[in-house]
Amino acid sequence: MKKLIALLMTTALIVASLAGCGGKDAKETTSAKKTTEAAKDETTKAAENGESKAEEKTTAAKDASEGGTFTVGFDQDFPPMGFVGDDGEFTGFDLELAAEVAKRLGLEIKYQPITWDFKDMELNSGTIDCIWNGFTMNGREDEYTWSEPYLNNSQVFVVNAEAGIVTWDDLKGKAVTVQVDSSAEAALKDNPDLTATFGSLDTCAEYNTAFMELESGAVDAIAMDVVVAGYQIESRGSNFAILEQEISTEEYGIGFKKGNEELRDKVQAILEEMAEDGTMSEISMKWFGSDITTIGK
Repeated sequence: MKKLIALLMTTALIVASLAGCGGKDAKETTSAKKTTEAAKDETTKAAENGESKAEEKTTAAKDASEGGTFTVGFDQDFPPMGFVGDDGEFTGFDLELAAEVAKRLGLEIKYQPITWDFKDMELNSGTIDCIWNGFTMNGREDEYTWSEPYLNNSQVFVVNAEAGIVTWDDLKGKAVTVQVDSSAEAALKDNPDLTATFGSLDTCAEYNTAFMELESGAVDAIAMDVVVAGYQIESRGSNFAILEQEISTEEYGIGFKKGNEELRDKVQAILEEMAEDGTMSEISMKWFGSDITTIGK
């Protein structure tokens, strides 16, 4: 009997012990489950908050860009169309026109200086919205979506006034320079009979260098835009002259990426508005002393 009682007591103790262990495991499992669920909830909340913040950021970025920018690509060494002024700021006839257009469109103007022979890459990559810098349309008609021409121009030779060079015949055997990938270079390529008479025909990166070379006697003539030549001669106060005979005549326009008629049309409408209210004439008078623009005429 004692043995039976002892056996029963032992069994009861074992069961109680097992029940205790099971209770602890259950509590721990429940606790772990709650912790996991809480962590999961926190993670979910964090993720949702993160998404919400990302959404807010995207919306904010969108709102910030509602006005947008108008990014103009230009050669910063091409006065008076676009260049660095004495105050270190970008300025010029074309840049002033562009700033007024941007203002009337409700856009922020951004001047983006570019290396001229990389201009197409800049335009096609979206770095710039247009090329606006004494940009010749002739010969490039199918390469861009163009505005209407706003200036007439011609390509000419600039020489030292005391060099005895008066006509093209006087350029025989002489050293001539021209800006790389410029309209003047294209015009000379179209006139091989003329260039064959030169002693040499070299290219330069920009016309400031070309004028320094002309002044020093390193070259005898520069082929370039007459609009730019006139400004350079007046601003430098040096003894330069423009040969009367023109290499070619041309028109300036604003070049947009091929197919971007939407932006072109907006800009064109503003230019016509500026021509009608006299703003374009005022800007031309400021830079050239006369109204040489062609829109609306």
